[in-house]
Amino acid sequence: MITLHHLEQSRSLRILWALEELGVEYQVKYYKRLPTFAAPPELKQIHPLGKAPVLTDGDLVIAESAVILDYLQSTYDTENKFKPHEPKDLMQYNYWMHYAEGSLMPLLVFNLVLSNVPKHVPFIIKPVAKKITEGVKAGFINPRLADHIPFLESHLTKHDYFAGDFSFADIQMSFPIVALQERVAGKYPLLKEYADRIQQRPAFQSAKAKSGF
Repeated sequence: MITLHHLEQSRSLRILWALEELGVEYQVKYYKRLPTFAAPPELKQIHPLGKAPVLTDGDLVIAESAVILDYLQSTYDTENKFKPHEPKDLMQYNYWMHYAEGSLMPLLVFNLVLSNVPKHVPFIIKPVAKKITEGVKAGFINPRLADHIPFLESHLTKHDYFAGDFSFADIQMSFPIVALQERVAGKYPLLKEYADRIQQRPAFQSAKAKSGF
């Protein structure tokens, strides 16, 4: 039996969505975050790093979104609906599967961490902490995101999805694309249209309803 170890407000929604797209039998074990927003220690009983998503299937314990998606596609996508066939689309599929977490998400996570720094320092140094973190954002994160966001918008001028037809590359890209919506605030209409379109898929809606949080 496939079991998704699902942490609230985490990337594991991607895997829940993929399972719904596949229509396979599975179960979900839910984990709530601690008041510190950290994952609960129970997740370390499943995988030593105690992170989500984690998928178990029989004796297999699989971590990392892209690895889980690749496993589900190669094992359960019997009609090969969620990975492209054409070489040029397959190259794009592999690129975006790695780009999501290798290039884009580190910037968004770093930005989130810096935004929370002033909340966790003594009151007397909050103004200094805020000034430092805003300087790092302005000097490092924002210029890099200023390259990535138009890059994504440009790709979507020529493609409805990231690798040919809808594929698991779109599920992998969904997390950062949706997270970017508040930041771009409608300035990039194709990114918004894409985010809206993928979230209207019945399998996404079903996964969201089953996410439990």
